[in-house]
Amino acid sequence: MLQRSDLDFFATLAHAVSLAAAARELNVTPSAVTQRLQELERRVGVRLIDRSSRRLLLTDEGELLAARGRDISSALAALGDELAARRDVVTGHLRVLAPLGFGRAHVAPVLGAFAAEHPDVTVELSLSDRLGRVPETAWDLAIHIGARRDVSLAVRRLAPNDRVLCAAPSYLAHAGVPETPKQLHTHRCIALRENDEDVTLWRFTSPGGSVSQVRIDPAMATNDGDVVRAWALAGRGIAMRSEWSIADDLRSGRLLRVLPEHRLPSADVVALIGPRRGRSARTARFLATLVDPLTPVPWRMSTDAPR
Repeated sequence: MLQRSDLDFFATLAHAVSLAAAARELNVTPSAVTQRLQELERRVGVRLIDRSSRRLLLTDEGELLAARGRDISSALAALGDELAARRDVVTGHLRVLAPLGFGRAHVAPVLGAFAAEHPDVTVELSLSDRLGRVPETAWDLAIHIGARRDVSLAVRRLAPNDRVLCAAPSYLAHAGVPETPKQLHTHRCIALRENDEDVTLWRFTSPGGSVSQVRIDPAMATNDGDVVRAWALAGRGIAMRSEWSIADDLRSGRLLRVLPEHRLPSADVVALIGPRRGRSARTARFLATLVDPLTPVPWRMSTDAPR
């Protein structure tokens, strides 16, 4: 007879690339995963995983168990949430996904306080700048910054956030200040590779409303926003960053705005919620808790913050 823990275990296997990867996610040894899988297959009487490939491939029966198991697990979780709500209790396991830098600075402290306030809730925070590569089944609420490709999820706007070009005064004094987007071709540009976006195509809207785009050839690139900021502060080139991460640097003069009259596409901070998980009391309560420290917008509290 299958149990809820069996369904959760197999759901982890279903979105893992290998048994070893599943073992890391479950925090057990690969041999423990293999033994539990064999026991599960013995109880259901069919093979669930095709072991003839180096990659983890589900059999037809495995696909059926994964699909139906997700539905059953979601239904059980929703039932538990509804019963807890009637007792005015927030309980269960809350999984939050957030970008690396923003998650460390603005999500982790709130989630820690939320866990202390609601001791019946266990929390898990995953930090990644590749939202599209994290299975939707792996989180209950995701914080996202920038353009979204998946429009099927419920969205709650948390805070406005502009993208700006910036550079250190030392770099601009040495290399000159570009006056038009096209002049960026003569400058060292720093690219941040995140969210599977086309990060080398920079789009601008002029004061008159005309739109142009420039394909940069990055002199430096990384997938870590803190590294991009550090390189910019060190005078390594011109970078595109979210205002939340460099507002203090702009106010202090450590970084200067480049092409300030040209607007880049905004990158608002939003919360993404799956339709079923949106009914969870713990998800709704955490979302409400997260809004408070972002209102008013902390990186726009000074009148000279970028707009």
